[in-house]
Amino acid sequence: MTDNRNGTRHLIAAPTDGERLDRMLAGQLADLSRSRLKALIEDGHISLVSSSGVSSSQISPSPSPGTGEEAGATITDPNFRVKQGQNFAIFVPEPVDAVPRAQAMALDVVYEDASLIVIDKPAGLVVHPAPGNMESTLVNALLAHCGDSLSGIGGVKRPGIVHRLDKDTSGLMVAAKTDRAHKALSAQFAAHDLERAYKALVWGVPSPREGRIEGNIGRSDRNRKKMAVVEGRGKTALTHFRVERQFGLAASLVECRLATGRTHQIRVHMAHIGHPVVGDPVYGGGETKRRRRALTQEARGKLPEFGRQALHAATLGFEHPESHELMTFCSELPNDINILIGCLEKI
Repeated sequence: MTDNRNGTRHLIAAPTDGERLDRMLAGQLADLSRSRLKALIEDGHISLVSSSGVSSSQISPSPSPGTGEEAGATITDPNFRVKQGQNFAIFVPEPVDAVPRAQAMALDVVYEDASLIVIDKPAGLVVHPAPGNMESTLVNALLAHCGDSLSGIGGVKRPGIVHRLDKDTSGLMVAAKTDRAHKALSAQFAAHDLERAYKALVWGVPSPREGRIEGNIGRSDRNRKKMAVVEGRGKTALTHFRVERQFGLAASLVECRLATGRTHQIRVHMAHIGHPVVGDPVYGGGETKRRRRALTQEARGKLPEFGRQALHAATLGFEHPESHELMTFCSELPNDINILIGCLEKI
């Protein structure tokens, strides 16, 4: 059967017996993630052509779905066990336009090439569209900025978001522009092979001034909308911290380095040891009488205007997915945090 759709066709021979089809293909096709290949299998884009003697010009997806081993059968089970010498035809459709619409917005681009883009995200910018907030996000902005340079993540022309920052956390983020880059960067994040350092203005002065916070993070039993340090469940989390500057006994500027990447990790961990991030509306505990007494009048006036958690992603380092060069990017503290620090310095 002739296939007139636009896309790319591959012919892959199974090198060994007994491996899962999706795992075998992921090992042969570096440009496609395993999740993408699994979706292609389930969508009927992979067929068993024959055990030998098939040229690439003979490849076309079969119209007969199934999981049998007859030549021409379309394989729809990612767990299909391959046999050595079997040839599989893979059809990868051209990427379709992303559902979020492109919106031209000012972006602080720190670095960009054909594989990825690093941006310095301002506080207040949501990363990904979600119900109730489908526009004016970082993804919308990247769709407009990158345009045709996006080759498709998971078959869709969209930036590959491999990590996120909370809406009101500022700082460095990297996004992939190709499936290959997305796969490589996601693997680095999963293996915790990236360098990520944050600057946090916290209440009080941690003692000791340097250390590590370990504690599983999961949904709070008291409030399911919040995360918390939990026992016997949740996900392992580790944060290294170091006090950089002290402002009397009122507050301190702390560097936090992530060994894991859990939801709200720094905010939860710092609150757990009694030094929540200043301005944090969820985990900060508010401006108590004791905290107010430790502040100057100027600082008391500035805090209500601040309006967000004083947390900034200051350093981001990773291995480039194509050149394998180690790349490190740094971002200075934004003006709003610096203004607050200026007030605290007068304590």
